[in-house]
Amino acid sequence: MKVDLISEHADPLAAIGGVDAGGQNVHVAALALALADRGHTIVVHTRRSSERQPESVTMAPGVTVEYVPAGPPSPLPKDELPPYMAEFTERLADRWAASPPDVVHAHFWMSGQAALQAADGVPVVQTFHALGTVKRRWQGDADTSPGHRIPTECEIGKRADAVLATCRDEVNELRAMGIPEQRITVVPCGVDLGAFCPEGPVAPRTADKMILCIGRMVPRKGVDTVIRALRQVSGAELVIAGGSEDDDEAVRLRELAQAYGLDDRVHVIGSVPREHVPALMRSADVVVTVPWYEPFGMVPVEAMACGVPVVASAVGGHLDTVAGCGVLVPPRRPRALARALRDLLGNPDKRAALGAAGARRAHHRYGWPRVAELTEAVYTQVIDGKVCRLAALGG
Repeated sequence: MKVDLISEHADPLAAIGGVDAGGQNVHVAALALALADRGHTIVVHTRRSSERQPESVTMAPGVTVEYVPAGPPSPLPKDELPPYMAEFTERLADRWAASPPDVVHAHFWMSGQAALQAADGVPVVQTFHALGTVKRRWQGDADTSPGHRIPTECEIGKRADAVLATCRDEVNELRAMGIPEQRITVVPCGVDLGAFCPEGPVAPRTADKMILCIGRMVPRKGVDTVIRALRQVSGAELVIAGGSEDDDEAVRLRELAQAYGLDDRVHVIGSVPREHVPALMRSADVVVTVPWYEPFGMVPVEAMACGVPVVASAVGGHLDTVAGCGVLVPPRRPRALARALRDLLGNPDKRAALGAAGARRAHHRYGWPRVAELTEAVYTQVIDGKVCRLAALGG
């Protein structure tokens, strides 16, 4: 199949860890490569965000990234992109009028809006990655999403040929939006099991007990909860990786640690090259990820694949991935988190058992070959369904 992936703000070739560069970038890149490994030809369309970016880049055999001119060729927060999406859509329509793919797979709501307007009969599959209803529920007035995001997501869900939800919790959210459940398929995010595995290099560390938090530096990730919990976890050090050491959130976290007298036990180290993340994870006694909400959550699955025990908030995708082979705690509850950490850090046998269970689950459920196979099955269904409908109409 010729498959076009649309990822308007999440460039699969971007450095990971910035404000708008995280799980979706990794997902789109890995899915493209895994689909190409299955013999498909993949083009990823993403917005041009730098004058240095060419029109297209060959990412790997069978995978091309095309940079779509839409708005200024400079980095912009994703919530500031809607004014430029008409240009993005027009360029997609021109591209597909000349050379249509067999199926379009849109990632995030703005990509879905553009795909449906430009596709002109080509079947469209939608993955939201995050939903405006959930963001608004948790962030309230701090939510910077455009006002039309939620109604647009409802429209996309009802018009797309299929919607891929990354977890069961998302299915419930989509149903509440009025999207028919029979058009929703659960296809989880994946993990590179070649890189993220129990065997391999281990990063050096100085602490006897080490807790790791890694991911985007934004308040909703709940890293401040981990710092507050650390006051009740003696003898452990916390390493916080991701983003830049000068990010507003990184500065806030550093100041919070200072206020609690934890300067010598909290280390904000900034972005870590992607290829070094598995070794960093393997160096930790426990990986903690306690966001207020999380559509799926790549970090816990990657840690599980490395055989490292995980403590995660009982939200979103964590209810599928971590439950039963890790420890779930309520979000924004430092005392509950502290109890879980004291229990794990004081019990090496339990850590070993959870690490082994997590590695087994990651291997069986979340390898990219399996995720690509599930995704391909949906592509085949929507293409066959479109052909059958056209035949019935005499097309």
